[in-house]
This record gives sequence, structure tokens and C-alpha cells, in this order.
Amino acid sequence: MEENYSIERAQPEHLQALPEIERHAAALFEGWDVPRSVLEDTTPLADFATAQAAGLLWVAVSSQHHPVGFALVERAGTVLHLEELDVHPRHGQRGVGTALVRAVCTWAREQGYREITLTTYRDIPWNGPFYERLGFVTLRAGELSRELQERVKTE
Repeated sequence: MEENYSIERAQPEHLQALPEIERHAAALFEGWDVPRSVLEDTTPLADFATAQAAGLLWVAVSSQHHPVGFALVERAGTVLHLEELDVHPRHGQRGVGTALVRAVCTWAREQGYREITLTTYRDIPWNGPFYERLGFVTLRAGELSRELQERVKTE
């Protein structure tokens, strides 16, 4: 990651910026086979606040301390689920997303999590390979936990 960014646990003052980051990041999926809700809806501020208070939200901030990306995770029993990863496109391709995922993975190991799951649009050319480079693997249907099966069905 470039030197003018840092990763930190989200603070209440970061939350207002996150829906705009989410909206701009979602615009990258325009024209691909993704639900309209992915392109149009954002996470409610109350959900960000809950995640922040629980220590389950990280932000990437610029040298001016403005949020430019975030990673939101959820506890799913003994598994940690990467619910959302977004980087504002103006700050893309600079290692920000990679740094966010690595921060989450480091924290997960420190907390004793042995597994991190996520769902993604792996057929979008940059999406699946990004996570594969970070060590994530595609699970076959029979390998999914009941909770992950429900997430996939819902999404």
C-alpha cells in the first residue's frame, strides 16, 4: 500500500463517509450481472455504527485522515465473514483493498478465528482473482456451511 494511506479501526467520525465510498465502489459493477440493489443500496449508518462499536469495521484513511475504503466483518460462530470491502475508485489500484483484507486477517488470527469467508462475484474479471491472490479459495456447494449457504441464497 502506498505510504499516504493507513488502516485503522473505524471511529464514529468515519461513519458518515462510508455510504459514499460504498456507492462509488458499487458503480464499478455497473454493466455486470449484479442485482440492482448492489448498485443502488448502501449499508444503513446504524449498521456501520453497530459494527464500529463491536470492533468489526476497519477504514483506510488518506494522509488527510479522510476515509477512502472500509472492510466490514461479521462474526458467524467460529467463522469470521467479510461482509463488505469497498475502496473509492479514486484510490483504487494502490493496495488499499489488499491492506484492508490483510488487517482483517491479522485481527482474525489474533482473535483465534481459523476461517474467514466471503461471497463475491467471482466471474467479474478483477474480483475473483483479487481474493485468490490473498489466499481465498472457491468452495464447492457441498463445502459450504449452512450459514454460508443461506448467505449465498439471500445474495
